[in-house]
Amino acid sequence: MTASEKIQSSAGKNWKRQTPAQTERLLERFSNYLLVERSLVQKSVQAYVTDVRQFFQTCGSAGRNPAAVDRRTLHDYLQQFASLGFASTTVARKLTSIKMFYRFLIIDHKLELDPTENIALPKRPRILPQVLSTDEVFTLIDTASEAPDHFWALRSRAMLEVLYGCGLRVSELTGLKLSDISLEDAYIRVLGKRNKERVVPLGHYAIVAVREYLNCARPHYAGKKTSEYLFLSYRGRALSRMGVWKILRQCVQLAGLKRRVTPHTLRHSFATHLLEGGADLRAVQEMLGHADISTTQIYVHLDWQYLREVYRTFHPRAR
Repeated sequence: MTASEKIQSSAGKNWKRQTPAQTERLLERFSNYLLVERSLVQKSVQAYVTDVRQFFQTCGSAGRNPAAVDRRTLHDYLQQFASLGFASTTVARKLTSIKMFYRFLIIDHKLELDPTENIALPKRPRILPQVLSTDEVFTLIDTASEAPDHFWALRSRAMLEVLYGCGLRVSELTGLKLSDISLEDAYIRVLGKRNKERVVPLGHYAIVAVREYLNCARPHYAGKKTSEYLFLSYRGRALSRMGVWKILRQCVQLAGLKRRVTPHTLRHSFATHLLEGGADLRAVQEMLGHADISTTQIYVHLDWQYLREVYRTFHPRAR
């Protein structure tokens, strides 16, 4: 077996041959993922799902395993559309759809490795991430703390404090276990991308919020069940990614914020506010779990108003 075949075999070992009905159910879950977690509009979701269904049909006709595609397979598949005169943007979207689907399969534990990981998309201008101001973050957390449902308020506050206070990805938050957090030593242990572990400091407000959640709200959600996970749902199970999104959406509505806020918005805000406060770029890179510092450097260019104020304050020829 070649190295490529070994990788493909490993990538697809959790993948079972799908019946047409199973494929449709899988595509329905993919559609929900795009709508809820990726916040795509319905028209885009339909296009992405159609692209993936079309790719599945082509793989089936050729007797190929969709979980073990390679660069050549994808190149030949996409080349068909280019040869038929499809616009380059349409071909690029089809590749994006397929890559996003494999990313979803990994999140859904259907695959271990992404067979499209090293297949590059056409380069596009890099869009700067959206961030909240510190006032908006404080309003979001304070409003959630005052919600009528006391247990919901405690859990929401703790969740927001950890998301913003530690800069976590939503999958990292839902994967936190009780053993990963030390309130006494003020840190959490996070399992990030590619199972890379990092330790992130836990701030005072997060410690207070998590302690109150653990003492009061978590026993309420756990009931008679036992769970090793930190954040629990109403059924006493680990809070899901979609559960986090739903809670955050409710918090945003309660706070009256007239903008789109996602869990990643809080992660972006965490990084931006640290750098604005004078934090070292390398330290922020470590806390975010970025393998490449160039990924972290995008935050340096975020806040024009802040940069202009720094320039006016410190540059000798600015005034």
